[in-house]
Amino acid sequence: MTATTPWPAPLAPAPIRATVSVPGSKSETNRALILAALASGPSTIRYGLEARDTRLMRDALRTLGVKITESDHEWLVEPPATFTAGGTIDCGLAGTVMRFVPPVAALAPGEVSFDADEQAYRRPMDVLLNALRDCGAGLPAEATTLPFSLTGRPDLPGGVITIDSSASSQFVSALLLAGARFAQGLDLRHDGKDVPSQPHIDMTVAMLRDRGVKIDDSEPARWVVSPGPIAPLDVDIEPDLSNAAPFLAAAAITGGAVTVPNWPDRTNQPGDQLRDILARFGAAVGLNDSGLTVIGTDHLAAVDLDLRECSELTPVIAAIAALADGTSHLRGVAHIRGHETDRLAALESELNALGANVDQTDDGLKIHPRLLGGGLWGCYADHRMAHAGALLGLVVNDVQLDDIDCTSKTMPEFARLWQTMIDDSADQSEDSIEPRPTAEGPTTA
Repeated sequence: MTATTPWPAPLAPAPIRATVSVPGSKSETNRALILAALASGPSTIRYGLEARDTRLMRDALRTLGVKITESDHEWLVEPPATFTAGGTIDCGLAGTVMRFVPPVAALAPGEVSFDADEQAYRRPMDVLLNALRDCGAGLPAEATTLPFSLTGRPDLPGGVITIDSSASSQFVSALLLAGARFAQGLDLRHDGKDVPSQPHIDMTVAMLRDRGVKIDDSEPARWVVSPGPIAPLDVDIEPDLSNAAPFLAAAAITGGAVTVPNWPDRTNQPGDQLRDILARFGAAVGLNDSGLTVIGTDHLAAVDLDLRECSELTPVIAAIAALADGTSHLRGVAHIRGHETDRLAALESELNALGANVDQTDDGLKIHPRLLGGGLWGCYADHRMAHAGALLGLVVNDVQLDDIDCTSKTMPEFARLWQTMIDDSADQSEDSIEPRPTAEGPTTA
């Protein structure tokens, strides 16, 4: 493992006042790449996220024979007549690569191997691999996690598949994305507890329908995908709303004002729930033609939140809660123990090391705020943990992150944007950023 130099998290010398443009949505970018690779003709993707996860996705698809031409803010994706077998795909730590690409590889005539960063070997894969066996792909019985190899076939049958996707919504999305290309289509049924991150499944279904795929999801926990072509489609990728979380939260915890431009009026991104979440903490939240603006107030209220549908926000939300005026409860996120790291254990350990009193529960965290002090914040090679540590560093002296480089997973420019936000805040007047007033109060999700 490459040694990293601790990064001193910059302290905010004054309330943060800035406008921050965040790059494209990782979730939307990688879904668009998969669908373009499966389509019946070329597609152009504009303003896609340029980061490690999306580079890994493009490299994975190239290994399968997809031609991708990159120029400025556009990627031209040209699918092959038949996917190419024989290669090895590096998944890194990207959940969308390790889950979304195997169903595509299962359409290649031969063996494709999958490997990843060693830390990814612990991430759940058995649900997907068992489903691909049921679809007709060849997989050794002992293949339950990365690394593994599968043997595909262009006429992969598909059909009725039952899974328990309560550990990750990505299992559902992975199968849905390729389902129309299966010979019998896909009748996917979930048998288990509630599926987390339902908005991500909604995003998958919407993007498939945009490309002419017929999906019947009228019955709860069941998705019927008709076999047929996936139409090519040129798309513009939305900003990544989850990656906006630490920047907007910076306004809430410092009593400042931050605007993220180009925030969509309607979206399936789970990060849109930040509008409601930050308002519950006591911030003023407004959406207008300039974007989404968050204005901090003189205190942070304690919260009781079910984050099942937006679990990737948990680290940043936990950091805010550690600064609130009472005990907060974060619920519905037991499944993030299987993300890039065990995020619940990591948050408990790192927040307590700075002086908070945090306990894990069966499905989340109980956070009792205390006076926080500085120290080394462990990132666990997890970009969301790094975002949380940087956020706390705005108001807590001498916080150092052990691995700021892990933010390259979804936002390589994070450290630069963070410092620029702090530097620019001194130039923003109090009246330059205001949310649109409404009769009902702040605009929330």
